Amino acid sequence: MNPLLCIAHRGGPLAGPEPLPENSLAAIKRALDLGVYAVEIDVFQIHGELFVTHDRRLGRVVSGQGIITAQSLDYLNAQHLANGEPMPRLQQVLELVGEKALLNIEIKGENTVPILAQVLDDHIYSHRGNYEQYCVSSFDHQQLFQSLQQMPQVKRGVLIEGIPLDYAACCEPLKAYSFNTHLSFVTHELMVDAQRRGLKNWVYTVNHEDDWRAMQQLGVDAVFTDKPDALLAFTQLFD
Repeated sequence: MNPLLCIAHRGGPLAGPEPLPENSLAAIKRALDLGVYAVEIDVFQIHGELFVTHDRRLGRVVSGQGIITAQSLDYLNAQHLANGEPMPRLQQVLELVGEKALLNIEIKGENTVPILAQVLDDHIYSHRGNYEQYCVSSFDHQQLFQSLQQMPQVKRGVLIEGIPLDYAACCEPLKAYSFNTHLSFVTHELMVDAQRRGLKNWVYTVNHEDDWRAMQQLGVDAVFTDKPDALLAFTQLFD
């Protein structure tokens, strides 16, 4: 069996003895130091800025109140994570990750693709970077189709939660790289159909050894995990 590739979900907040806020620069740096294959983050486009955070509503991970997209930039800039960090911008994450790992950017909010394309273009131009370092994913398949049109050189990951009647067929018009499926809905048939279509099978969010072993037996390529240190220790057993 091949070892599972490790994707640090929201930066891998539960690695090590002390948790760090999800989608924080501190968590991402720690995951990179561990040597993960990829880091996954979430972005919202708000007033032309790309904020790295998961929730549409403030208060759980980021201080403040209300729906994030309804707030002013001044208000959002005044908020912080539990470790004192302000909400990161995507540009900061791009600088931090560099070429150390693949970066999976999950689109959460509306109207994200044009700004995301510009930010990636600017970063790659100024750093002589490579579009191969990035994968854009979303449950919003309309925005993934926009991504195909506006930045076709960037890989696309199709997120689903469930088992579609036609399995992985939704990936075909999006020319997807990976099929990102929920742990609770992974079946042999779903995996085989994705493999037949030339897709990578990435599964979220997998935090326990018995599940890692089951995913490995199914032939899954990579898993998103909040505990990248533990997954990497598990995969070393198969080196």
